[in-house]
Amino acid sequence: MGRLFGTDGVRGIAGDNLTGALAFRVGQASAMILTEATHRKAAFLIGKDTRVSSDMLEAALVAGVTSMGADAHILGVAPTPAVAFLTKAHFDAGIVISASHNPHEHNGIKLFSSEGFKLSDALEHQIEELILSENLRLPQQTGARIGRVFYDGEGLLDEYIDHVARSSEGDLSGLRVAVDCANGAAAATARQLFARLGVQHEIFFDKPDGVNINDNCGSTHLSVLQGIVTQGGFDLGLAFDGDADRCLAVDERGGVIDGDRIMAVCGLEEMRAGRLARDTIVGTVMSNLGFHRYCKQQGMRVISAAVGDRYVLEEMQKGGYTLGGEQSGHLIFLRHATTGDGQLTAVQLLNVLARRGIRASKITDCIQQYPQVLVGVTVAGNDIKKRLMEDASVLREIREVEALLGEEGRVLVRPSGTEALVRVMVEGREEGLIRGAAQRIVDAMERTK
Repeated sequence: MGRLFGTDGVRGIAGDNLTGALAFRVGQASAMILTEATHRKAAFLIGKDTRVSSDMLEAALVAGVTSMGADAHILGVAPTPAVAFLTKAHFDAGIVISASHNPHEHNGIKLFSSEGFKLSDALEHQIEELILSENLRLPQQTGARIGRVFYDGEGLLDEYIDHVARSSEGDLSGLRVAVDCANGAAAATARQLFARLGVQHEIFFDKPDGVNINDNCGSTHLSVLQGIVTQGGFDLGLAFDGDADRCLAVDERGGVIDGDRIMAVCGLEEMRAGRLARDTIVGTVMSNLGFHRYCKQQGMRVISAAVGDRYVLEEMQKGGYTLGGEQSGHLIFLRHATTGDGQLTAVQLLNVLARRGIRASKITDCIQQYPQVLVGVTVAGNDIKKRLMEDASVLREIREVEALLGEEGRVLVRPSGTEALVRVMVEGREEGLIRGAAQRIVDAMERTK
């Protein structure tokens, strides 16, 4: 078995390479590593999204955690950022069972420290070593030292909803919003949150059945929400992903407001209020050139981290910055949260719209984005990813494409940290040119696989 942890925890196909047995072992190893400094019976908070496999994995994780002597507090269906926030407030560690924006057959396990942050690479490595050690028997507890299981989700979720609602700074009652819950974790909180905010709202895709999570809905499938917004006369559409740590928006004309644009709009508002630390936003290498140029024009600096919210957070903590995120809508408002939070992002965007009193399209149209083409090349495993990234013919094709685009474009080729893909991104002023350029690189990879 290879490395278990990717850029967002342990991921796999539930029942295939992500089994109950593996989840049990993750629970055991996590309890041993994350609670060894407590010197008492530690407490884990465990939340999940709405996938049919989440119950199975939850049961296995609970068994693993309690077998090591830690208590398990079951939150039930809840957004990932709710687990992070509540763990920081009350618990020694947190676990989320989710595969985020992926289809229902996928699932994953994310771990949070007592501070509400995702684990460092070093801690994940320690846990992974325990899981993969075939000859090491973990010291399971017996008798009264075995952990207990507690079910206290409803009150805790109310606490999280209150926290997000308190980040609203103005009167939102003049806005009418369509909310897409992706048939995922936001279905457990969005209705109560938007009612508490006082915003006029209609909730869509909040009827999960175990297999319809992210199914033609949510932040990765915006076309239905675009139709809802334009036909229904809404001021804004908001779309979350399966575990509600991402948010993308749709303006009143149906135009997509991606994470770059949300960061730029919210960052400018934060800077004007004197709350944007060092007038800096942390983006990623995927952030659009248009986003960079807009921020520079407005007097904001952009720092580019590697793709993945954990790397964005590392840059934010290292430099003392307060806002960062990804084009995908995974934004971190460090004044309010320790991880990406889709519903918190939605509230911050609504605050800007209410304060400025103008249409969403008017705010975001001034951020002229360059066309981007993103293509995923499917691979059989991590060894193929590595080979493609090092192959001479692929590297030659990339250099030729970069020369063709010149200073008005760029190429980024990277292996996915969560899926069996190598992603090819090409950006430039002319869409036809960049599509052809991306295809050249994809073709070179296909020949090499």
